[in-house]
Amino acid sequence: MSSALTDLFPLPIVQAPMAGGVSVPQLAAAVCEAGGLGFLAAGYKTADGMYEEIKQLRSLTGRPFGVNLFMPQPEYADPAAVDVYAHQLAGEATWYEAELGDPDSGRDDGYETKLAVLRDNPVPVVSFHFGAPSREVVDGLHRVGTFVLVTATTPDEARAVERAGADAVIAQGVEAGGHQGTHRDIPETDGSGIGLLSLVAQIREAVNLPIIAAGGIMRGGQIAAVLAAGASAAQLGTAFLATPESGANALHKQALTNPLFVRTELTRAFSGRPARGLVNRFLREHGPYAPAAYPEIHHLTSPLRKAAAKAGDAQGMALWAGQGHRMARELPAGQLVEVLAGELAAARTALSGGGIPGGGLR
Repeated sequence: MSSALTDLFPLPIVQAPMAGGVSVPQLAAAVCEAGGLGFLAAGYKTADGMYEEIKQLRSLTGRPFGVNLFMPQPEYADPAAVDVYAHQLAGEATWYEAELGDPDSGRDDGYETKLAVLRDNPVPVVSFHFGAPSREVVDGLHRVGTFVLVTATTPDEARAVERAGADAVIAQGVEAGGHQGTHRDIPETDGSGIGLLSLVAQIREAVNLPIIAAGGIMRGGQIAAVLAAGASAAQLGTAFLATPESGANALHKQALTNPLFVRTELTRAFSGRPARGLVNRFLREHGPYAPAAYPEIHHLTSPLRKAAAKAGDAQGMALWAGQGHRMARELPAGQLVEVLAGELAAARTALSGGGIPGGGLR
């Protein structure tokens, strides 16, 4: 990774931007202060809401940080399929005493307005999810001194990131919690995602860009593994979700290690786009029938998810989590960064000596 970018964060640890109120300024600030790169998630927020969080974060830390944007989505959803799914969810609405949301509440997530704010009030790093921005957008951010990162889930997507002129690619493996950052939503490819280590190796051969590895990383030894595979840093989301600074609902935090939730699946049940979450009742009952319709399904189910959280019912919430969720640690975010850094150093020492942490062949 270019020294100018790595100089922003001494440790190769990036806190993933988690939309929906998880990546709050307090979390990002704690990660930044500990030597990692903290991120705010602008997804599902207004441009004004994003700017207010940026100002709040700047009041908490003087260290560099990032802001994540969702790319606008093309209009390819089948309205009839959305209507059918809405009828299927009628029982949920009755159960939670909530109205279904309006599926036509907006597709672009305020993209252009948010970009205008970030050009007028530059931040050190901006990342993009659900596609690659245009070269014009990337150049505009570069002109104000902002580094640009873009998520890719395949080598072809990484090539698109390189063509856009981004500074680094976030290689997101299928193990990752939350939404897969695929550039196009193709239902026929559901379940065919690439595992992180294989993806890092493939992207390393496909493009000449620094790589930030993301997906299921919960320990410093795993960070060492992706660095050895060719990544320059690791991005962790679920690992930070359980921290006290995280804005996640308490039920969500508890569910990460609750024996009731033993596995994760990729599902369209809550948003209409593939996203990995803990398997609960809502996912089991509705996942098989949810259409490829993002953000229509996100808007449709939003009141249900909020009502479930208000009722204290984790079985109706979107419990986003990566495959390593059972390894979550309820440590303060800054302390977690320190622990991860220590584990990374130990793993590197063991690898250089021909052994593995905790004992092994030498």
